[in-house]
Amino acid sequence: MSKDWIVVADKNRCRIFRQARRTSPLEEIAVLVAPITRLRNQDIDSDRPGRTFDSAGQGRHAKSPSVEPVEQEAIRFAKDVVAKIEDGRRQNSFQRLYVVAEPRFLGYLRQHYSRPLKEMIAAEIGKDWATQTADEIRDRLREAVFG
Repeated sequence: MSKDWIVVADKNRCRIFRQARRTSPLEEIAVLVAPITRLRNQDIDSDRPGRTFDSAGQGRHAKSPSVEPVEQEAIRFAKDVVAKIEDGRRQNSFQRLYVVAEPRFLGYLRQHYSRPLKEMIAAEIGKDWATQTADEIRDRLREAVFG
């Protein structure tokens, strides 16, 4: 069994690494990709927005969604990422979890954590390291968590 999992994610991609010891190199064990989040809102939602009447007067205006389509897809992707991590937890694949994600996406991830998963999280870092190499991630993580 691997000791630690390190999850590095943004709204487009998630990389999961395992590390046997703090000084060991990171081994990438999974990559999840959400290519739809790279699209623009109008590319995802091709329908024109609905229209509504003003409560007073003769005005009409377009309604806007409460959550933009790209953000909705990011929320769905966060749910998929947490499901993958939960599978690892249930299979006892790791003892500690380190989560590094772009701040907004980290918030989406937190919405889906189970209580047992929360208890396994050793650290969360609100940074966008998704494009970093495994060695850069290991070094930055060591510096951020262990000083």
